[in-house]
Amino acid sequence: MLLVFTAQIGEEAMDKDRIKGSAEQAKGKVKEVAGKATGDKKLRAEGKANKVSGKIRSAVGGLKDALRGR
Repeated sequence: MLLVFTAQIGEEAMDKDRIKGSAEQAKGKVKEVAGKATGDKKLRAEGKANKVSGKIRSAVGGLKDALRGR
């Protein structure tokens, strides 16, 4: 189970894309490690893809926050 906490900046929470991106990166890391441990190349590749996707989503959220002046 993955717990995600929202970081508060003033009175407003950070963008949902940053939170979801961080969760996606964590999920990818778990898959990648599991794939490496079991020798499952497909699972390892899925994990790497999840990590990249999460990084992109986090960057988009950061950009949204910057545009909102947070």
